Amino acid sequence: MTTTSAQALLRLLQLTSPALPVGAYSYSEGLETLVEQDTVTTAAALTRWLEQELAYGLVAIDAAAVGLVYQAATQAAWGRQEGLPTAAPFALLNHQLSALRDSEESRQQSWAMGRALVRMATHLHPHLKPWFNAAGNPCNFAIAFALLATHWHIDPQQAVLGYLHSWAANLITSAVKLIPLGQTVGQQILLELYPALEAACDRALATQSLDELYLSSWGTSLAAMQHETLYTRLFRS
Repeated sequence: MTTTSAQALLRLLQLTSPALPVGAYSYSEGLETLVEQDTVTTAAALTRWLEQELAYGLVAIDAAAVGLVYQAATQAAWGRQEGLPTAAPFALLNHQLSALRDSEESRQQSWAMGRALVRMATHLHPHLKPWFNAAGNPCNFAIAFALLATHWHIDPQQAVLGYLHSWAANLITSAVKLIPLGQTVGQQILLELYPALEAACDRALATQSLDELYLSSWGTSLAAMQHETLYTRLFRS
């Protein structure tokens, strides 16, 4: 069955919806600690933090992985149940994403969300099991996201933008509760973040290997590690 542009858009909206049963809403990725420590307490501070994460944080690595997996899956006779290419880099990219996570909290988040998405995707499309198996278990969320986006014939640029937008929207929603901010302020921050989202998408799609990228998000990593010591917690990270 041919996938129309309208169907591809609807599938992108489904894949990036807050209703997707992967539990993204339960993670703040260290933001709860930063708010508690009075590091991020205003809309301006939140915007700066999100921009820095898009440029130098783990989400930039994940976005690049989405593009690379999409490219590899497209080149590897996508959709066949047999003949998986031995050189398919899904497993390598999956291992790299796991290794690049410098806190147990972020690693467990990616694995848990990936598990949930794989479970849903293979229930909807049982013939995709060999492709998720090729990525390895546990499967990081970005890898699973890219494989399902490829199968659903979502344009790679839209897939990466959707991944980034979903990440930003989730953290802004968390910040609205934590700082707190008004809902309208949250939407204004998201609008102001569009240039940074576009730039992050362009960098991700231009990446030929994760080795080209570098991280500088040690502050966020420390915040994620310290989260378990907070007196009260709304989120899992």
